[in-house]
Amino acid sequence: MKRSYIIAGLLVTLIAGWYLWPKGSSDHLQDSGMKPEVSVVTMKPEPLVLTKELPGRTSAFRIAEIRPQVSGIVTKRFFEEGSLVKQGQQLYQIDPATFKAASNSAKANLSKAEANVKSAQAKAGRYEELVKIGAVSRQEFDDAKASLAQARADVAIARSEVSSAGINLDYTRVMSPISGRIGQSKVTEGALVNANQQSPLAVVQQLDRIYVDVSRSSAELMQLRQRHQGQAGDSGSGSAPVQLLVDGKPKGEPGTLKFSDVTVNPSTGTVLLRILFNNPGHEILPGMFVHARLEEWRDERAILVPQKSVSRNADGSVSVWVVGADGKANPRPIIVTEVVGDRWLVSSGLKAGEKVVYEGIMKIQPGMAVKTVEAGRPPVPAR
Repeated sequence: MKRSYIIAGLLVTLIAGWYLWPKGSSDHLQDSGMKPEVSVVTMKPEPLVLTKELPGRTSAFRIAEIRPQVSGIVTKRFFEEGSLVKQGQQLYQIDPATFKAASNSAKANLSKAEANVKSAQAKAGRYEELVKIGAVSRQEFDDAKASLAQARADVAIARSEVSSAGINLDYTRVMSPISGRIGQSKVTEGALVNANQQSPLAVVQQLDRIYVDVSRSSAELMQLRQRHQGQAGDSGSGSAPVQLLVDGKPKGEPGTLKFSDVTVNPSTGTVLLRILFNNPGHEILPGMFVHARLEEWRDERAILVPQKSVSRNADGSVSVWVVGADGKANPRPIIVTEVVGDRWLVSSGLKAGEKVVYEGIMKIQPGMAVKTVEAGRPPVPAR
């Protein structure tokens, strides 16, 4: 019985307290001259660089696949696999015997053709004088001139054959078209190779500079071009530096965006970007998975607002509470674009010097006078 009385008494006390508690505590505070205390952040312009990390693969600056241009047996190899070779350095020797014989035969045919020219030229000269006195017919003289022209044509053909034979003989010496590092040799001495075969004998790659190929959505690329308008050329390459990241750490000097594809991949909606980096020590090898940190935008007077101060409305818009010069707090819509750490980049709605409420939003109402304390500083003790 006593327990029932105790419970009933507590209920009566709670109900009475609810009815007697002053309504509109905020209004009561305002009427009594007390202002709720909130912490604020004063907007200050600061330099900001927005970057984007894009994954990509490395590829050699230049690649030369070494293929034979004549058929024959490889008699010698002149390089060590994995070594550096220079442009014009001989890599392989193909048996030159048959090509040398063909060159000698072509030279002999040229000598024969040149001898025929001399004979035909002398005959045409004699007939030219004889036809004047009627010693030979006009037809015989015309035949002599035709024989001379044919002999001269034979000389031209023979010279062409000599040149062709010389070229084929030179092709038995397989040279490197570029300077770079040569990889594994696919053939050894004694192997039979064919002219213009599909598989290369070896591959030479220039690695003192390296490409990094990354993909970017077409929409992001358009934004990048707009931000760098006036700095980008017709190729879409800008002057903004790009940092190479290997295992998440910066590597070497900044590179340059050299090329963007002119076609959007229809299946992915992305565009290929090609970035060039210096690679003096050949530490970066083709085929590595890396990241490129691309500078998208730079602003020396950016306005950043803490994410904690931003409220998102049901319609997707965002707003913050701003304490005006009169000491009253009011909500204000703003436009934010990028997340920078624990803050938002503000594109419009705030300016330098304005105070944004950081903590204590639940205490205030629109138009309410508040007492402000700079966020991060201890509050001033009441006197």
